[in-house]
Amino acid sequence: MKGVIPRAALLMIPVLMAGCAASSRVETVRVRVAVPVACSEPEPTRPSMPTESLRQGATVDDFTRAALAEIERREGYEILLRTALDNCRKPIGASDAP
Repeated sequence: MKGVIPRAALLMIPVLMAGCAASSRVETVRVRVAVPVACSEPEPTRPSMPTESLRQGATVDDFTRAALAEIERREGYEILLRTALDNCRKPIGASDAP
């Protein structure tokens, strides 16, 4: 029994040495990963809406005119918001990256 352990150890040494002598191959792999970046696009200022400035007791005609004007103003504001959002979603080009 005494001779079994040293023989096993003597047999393991060449196996371990052969593993260390093998040449290891190092390969570099480039992986493209999307990295979140803070958007620096300024938020458009909200315009004052005509219905907000109506006085108490305004007539239906005044309210209708203000509501129609507000629709136009909101559509213009929505275009500004969509433009800002599109600029934030736009991918950073290869020339912009450091």
